Order: sequence, then structure tokens, then C-alpha cells
Amino acid sequence: MSGEGENDASQTKRMKYSDGEGSRVLKDFSVTKILKEDSKVKLMAIHGKFEGANDDAVLLLEKLPFASKTVNAMLTGSNLHETLKNDIYSTYEAVSPPSFPGYKTTMIYPATEKHIAKYSEQDVFVVHETKELYSMVTKPSLEQSSFSLQWVYNILEKKTESERIIHEDVDPETGFILLPDMKWDRKDVNSLYLVAIVNKHGVKSLRDLNKQCLPLLKNILNTGTKVIKEKFNIPDSKLRIYIHYQPSYYHLHVHFTHVKFDAPGSDVFRAHLLSSVIENIENNGDFYENKTLSFTLRENDNLFKKYNERGYFD
Repeated sequence: MSGEGENDASQTKRMKYSDGEGSRVLKDFSVTKILKEDSKVKLMAIHGKFEGANDDAVLLLEKLPFASKTVNAMLTGSNLHETLKNDIYSTYEAVSPPSFPGYKTTMIYPATEKHIAKYSEQDVFVVHETKELYSMVTKPSLEQSSFSLQWVYNILEKKTESERIIHEDVDPETGFILLPDMKWDRKDVNSLYLVAIVNKHGVKSLRDLNKQCLPLLKNILNTGTKVIKEKFNIPDSKLRIYIHYQPSYYHLHVHFTHVKFDAPGSDVFRAHLLSSVIENIENNGDFYENKTLSFTLRENDNLFKKYNERGYFD
């Protein structure tokens, strides 16, 4: 369990940075390093510490989307400073009222070296993982260095985030919990992002899927789309439903996003459509055991280092 074995003093030191009612005070937070700036999605990852604490923290700052209902107030209260003019085209820097735009933040605290590396800017490399490479390099590496799954088990056991659950199927073999991803504000349905986390333990990734998993996969596809239609009035024709490989954590989960939302990790090097996964397994039960799977690795990833040690990138 995350935090297991800590003494009371350490726990008290962390709690003092909370302002109650789920609030978190940032006035005592100091920046150690800017890990990453992504102008496309307006996100910044920051490594830092709280005053008087030994543990690291990672903050993810993300600009909130513009709200159509308040855009007029934002525009009328803004000051424009011209930066370029070319015929009928002009560009400006806009200084908006203090309340526009806001931002949302995700905190990882305490943050490990793995978390800090995960959110740092790094070079990216493509791996074409054969069955043999998975067995000799990928699987042993992941078993040695994967992130703790306790937070996943807390959700499944409803110790945390139970109020966020959209749907629950309690069947131990084919059931799952459906809840919003932290990237979704639960307001704009065009940026809908839900995740189905399976109840069954031991199914870690795409590589573990076979014919025995078909009832589980079909239940997630059919029930997930039905629930989203009922609760958000979004048909399956407007959904992107996929499994990541490599996943960010090794307990099987499925992503449901609106097709209008350019979700991180929805590119060809990571996202595998659930409908295609089901079809591939129906045609060949051992498809994902034998398939060469392509994905990207970053230079600070432990898995990249293992492949590099074997001379894969030479």
C-alpha cells in the first residue's frame, strides 16, 4: 500500500499542507525544476517540495477550457497589446481579468524518481517488440520496476473515489468499474474521458489477452457504451474506445474518450481499438502473445535503458 510503514510524524508533516475539505495549500511549495511544458495541451509539469518536508512532489498545471457562457465577460474585461500587424491580420497578447482563464492541477505527493522522470521532457524512441523481446526484455523489466497498483486496488475495493463511480459490475471475472479519468472535468461532454478498470487481477496488459478474456472485453465494450449513452447521451459512434500498450499501469483498463477530444496516448503507437482487439482474438486466440507490437519509449524510462543495454538502438 502506498505510504505503508510510515511513522506518525511523517504523516503529520504531510497533513499540515492540507487546508481541510480536500483543499491543498501551495503557498509553501517551492519549485525545484520545470519538468515539461506542453503548449499543445497547455500543460506544465513541475517538480518541487513543500517547506519543511523531505518528500518530493509533482504538480501538473493545466489551463481550463474556455467557457462559452462567460466568453463575453472575458473579452470585455481584457486588455489587448498588439504584437504583429500584417494587412488585415493582427496578433495580440491579451491580459484577461483575474478569474479568466483558470487552471486545474493534479498533485503527485510524495513523488518518486519514477514519477519525476515520467513527467520530464525526454527524447522518444520507437520499439518494435517481438514475442521474444517481450519475454527476454520487456516482461522482466516491468516485473522489477512497475509502479505500485495499490491506488487501483483502493478504487476496486471502494476505499477511495467511490463517489466518482459511474457504473459498477461486481462479477469477479467479467466485471469492472467505470469512472471519470482525472483529465476530464465532468462538464464538457466533448472532452469526455472515462476509464473501465477490470475487477480481475493478473491481467496486466494487451499481451495477456486471449480467448478466455473475450467475455470480459465484450462486457466492457457493450455495457460501457450503453451506460455512456444513458448517462451522457453520447452514442458509440462518437466514442474512441481503446487499450494502451504500453499502459501507464499494469492492471487491465480500457479508455473511453469522445472522438472530438485529442486525448494523450490516442496515437497509433499506443492506442489499440477495443473492437479490433476483440476481433483479432476471435480470429486467433494467441494473437497478442505472438504479435509484434510497436510502441514508444522515452530515454529516462527504465525499459528504454534495458533495450539500450541490449544494443537495440545501435
